[in-house]
Amino acid sequence: MFTRSNTINQQRTRGFTLIEMLVVLVIITMLATLVGPTLFNKIGSSKTKVAYAQIELIGSALDAYRLDVGTYPTTEQGLAALRKRPEGVKNWDGPYLSKDVPNDPWDNPYHYKRPGKDHPYALYSLGLDGTEGGEGEDQDQGFF
Repeated sequence: MFTRSNTINQQRTRGFTLIEMLVVLVIITMLATLVGPTLFNKIGSSKTKVAYAQIELIGSALDAYRLDVGTYPTTEQGLAALRKRPEGVKNWDGPYLSKDVPNDPWDNPYHYKRPGKDHPYALYSLGLDGTEGGEGEDQDQGFF
């Protein structure tokens, strides 16, 4: 048999009180505040690592192009020479990349110039800010 006090106790245990819900929300907010910045820093460093890996891959394709043709593509030919034979180029045995040259992780095109400062070519990304120089995620990545 059910008594009135049993029915009242059963009703109280069916859900959370408003105070319990607020306490849980406060705890979740505190955790997000502490963990959030760390996660966003990891995303930024991951994009930098992806840019470096893509530059290495494009650099390998440029080296294969040079082995076949004898020189790196000119600045005017650009990275498109890795996918489509430039006019007047002999011994081109491409395409040297299976897909079009991707944009950098910040959705900007990679920059290519020949010659570079310290390398036969310059291949780089300008980072998050899209301008030369910077630190962290804004830092330029590549060969100059």
